[in-house]
Parts: sequence; C-alpha cells; structure tokens
Amino acid sequence: MGRRRQAREIALQALYLMDVARTQPSEAFAIVNRHAGKEEAQTLDFARSLLDGAAAKLGEIDSHIAATAENWPIKRMAAVDRNVLRLAAYELAYERETPVGVVIDEAIEIVRKYSTEDATKFVNGILDKLKALRQTPDAPPEDPS
Repeated sequence: MGRRRQAREIALQALYLMDVARTQPSEAFAIVNRHAGKEEAQTLDFARSLLDGAAAKLGEIDSHIAATAENWPIKRMAAVDRNVLRLAAYELAYERETPVGVVIDEAIEIVRKYSTEDATKFVNGILDKLKALRQTPDAPPEDPS
C-alpha cells in the first residue's frame, strides 16, 4: 500500500472515531496512532493534515454532501461511507495538488476495503457530483447544487 493511501486510511480511522465516539481530532489521531512506528513522518503528517482540514471544514463539507445526496441525510449514511465522503470532499476542495481522479479512485478503494461493494457505487456517485468542488487552483470551492 502506498504512503498516501496509508495516510488517508489513518485520517479516515481518526475521522470515524471523532464521528462515532465524539472525540476531538487530536485525541482521535493519538488513539489511531498509539502503536505507530512503522509509518514515516511524511505519512503521518499528511494524515494529520487531512484529518485537521476535514475536521475544520466539517460543516461546510457536510452541506455539500447533503446537497448532493438529496434523499440521503448525512446521519442515515453508514458511518464509514459518510467519513470517506467527508475526507474525499475535503481533499477535492482543498488539497488541489492531488488530481481529481486520484482522490475519487482512492476513496473507492478505501470504501471497498472498509465497507460494502454497494457502498462503492454510492460513494462514487456522490463524489462524481462533488468533483465540482474542484475549480481552478485559485478559485474557492463553490456549492455543487
């Protein structure tokens, strides 16, 4: 597994913990990485930046997801799927050096690993619409609705 995928999985696990256990980002990150040692500092730095960024923009990200998933309230989504969407939506909107296709492919592979095959279709459909968050490098993200 590549380092960036590993970082995304670490960020997902911490985001999931924040969501279901109502922990703070720093505490969730510490719990997920309590046995860290094999990961390189760059991997953990990228994971931390994804987690902190997604946590800081959570309300905005959830608004974009809710507007896109019209008949699926955020709280009705499976926790893993919801948090994969949050992480990918953050990366689409704010981590602009990562190509859109890579963000979506990585999210699909991660959801395939942690959720169900049906979830891959759901997540792919939402992210395909959310890729509108990626504009030009200097433009702020726009509402996809």
